[in-house]
Amino acid sequence: MDLKMFQYFREDHEKRDFVSGGAAAGVAAAFGAPVGGVLFSLEEGASFWNQSLTWRIFFASMTSTFTLNVLLSYYHGTPWSLSSPGLVNFGQFANQSYYGYEIPIFFLMGVIGGLLGAVFNAINYRLTVYRIKFVHQRFLCVLEAAVVASFTMATAFLSIYFSKDCRPIVSTIKHPIQLFCDDGQYSASANLFFSLPEESVKSLFHKDAGTYEVTTLVVFFIIYFLLACWTYGISVPSGLFIPSLLAGAAWGRMFGIFLHSIFPDDFKLSELGIYALIGAAAQLGGVIRMTISLTVILIEATGNITYGLPLMVVLMIAKWIGDIFNHGLYDIHIQLMRVPLLAWQPPPMSTTIRAMEVMSHPVTTLNVVEKVGNIMDVLSDPTTNHNGFPVVDPHEQESFGTFRGLILRSQLIVLLQHKAFSMWPVVQDPRVLLGIEDFRDAYPRYPDINDLNISEVEMECTIDLRPFMNPSPYTVQKDASLPRIFRLFRALGLRHLVVTDKSSEVIGIVTRKDLARYRYTSRGGRVTIQELDIVDG
Repeated sequence: MDLKMFQYFREDHEKRDFVSGGAAAGVAAAFGAPVGGVLFSLEEGASFWNQSLTWRIFFASMTSTFTLNVLLSYYHGTPWSLSSPGLVNFGQFANQSYYGYEIPIFFLMGVIGGLLGAVFNAINYRLTVYRIKFVHQRFLCVLEAAVVASFTMATAFLSIYFSKDCRPIVSTIKHPIQLFCDDGQYSASANLFFSLPEESVKSLFHKDAGTYEVTTLVVFFIIYFLLACWTYGISVPSGLFIPSLLAGAAWGRMFGIFLHSIFPDDFKLSELGIYALIGAAAQLGGVIRMTISLTVILIEATGNITYGLPLMVVLMIAKWIGDIFNHGLYDIHIQLMRVPLLAWQPPPMSTTIRAMEVMSHPVTTLNVVEKVGNIMDVLSDPTTNHNGFPVVDPHEQESFGTFRGLILRSQLIVLLQHKAFSMWPVVQDPRVLLGIEDFRDAYPRYPDINDLNISEVEMECTIDLRPFMNPSPYTVQKDASLPRIFRLFRALGLRHLVVTDKSSEVIGIVTRKDLARYRYTSRGGRVTIQELDIVDG
């Protein structure tokens, strides 16, 4: 049943906006960070941005955070006590400060985070390539998930068994795990492995010095780092934020213990929890290469703006160091999945690439008054699975025709479905008059072209495309540069860009896929441009 309540949202760009809003709302609810959610969507979740989208996404993040607070207030038995920070709570860093002379130390931690992030991405890239080539059948995907789960459990138990990191149970330990320890003791290693990941992160952030031995942290970091590399990308929902934060918190706390051991007692250093927080930020920033949004998310999640400067410094350094070796993990997987998502900037050194080198050619065109049979042939041909078609005046053999407008595949299907054509050559007026509601109501469940019932007589009819086409779409000349084309797509959210010559003759068409296949790599100071394969559909 269609209540027609959301008819104005039935457009492709509105659908893309909803995806960006969903990403922002999810981050806002998870970390209690509405502003961080907006910035996350801006930095990672959208390839087109404007002022209207900004306030929409901010409203979605605000609503998500408010709704979660209301639900959690009832869950905790304190209705309408709207003070819950989010689903993932890192605890409050109260009365903990850092010192100016520690900034170089944070610089070093940013370098370490960038290097570890580059290693993480390189390992995961090779594992993902192997999965794409060999692990694609369903039973193999299930088998890999089972192997990962079994290996994780076996490795955790073995590391706990050999660590013997037993500690006396104190009142601050909420859920002590006695595993392999005597009565009245708990295993610190087991608490790290078998607690909820966010609880383990909170423990590394806030537990007193001496809670964990260095060997326990070393073993835990190595195992968790490698398992996170292996797990991300398998056929189960697996996150990246919390595993990276947990691995970074482990080596960050270990780094703090090392500093406290080499400096004298009268030399003031930050608490171990601060180093765990900086290490967590460095690790996550080195993996996903986010800066602005991740800074705000961590500030909102910890409830303390005091650490804004060191977090910004660490995240920038981690990004710069990691970018020397490879791209962020999200960008790597977008590239491997062949998704046509545009980068923020055109590839460097691409000013010499022209539209005629980027465009799809030859291009499939339709006449302003086209025969129904020809339209059926074009839409049924699997080699012309395009979303838009240039409309031209009848053309000569050596030309595609003079450009008159652009019409979408979905519009053509609606025209054929409603039989909005005339009997040729008797009359030119269509037998069925269509309005904007007819096209909007069909979105997005358009029928398949092979399911349309068009008779042989109707195949000889014609459709005048001029009332339905876009008569003034964006076009470029054949000598336009790639950066100019890229900025048009990025700034205007385009999907098609027709390429013409000086006589307005159509010579090709540029789509997002044509632009997204150009990626640049920088290694050892050498910049190269790669042409990638982009998935169809």
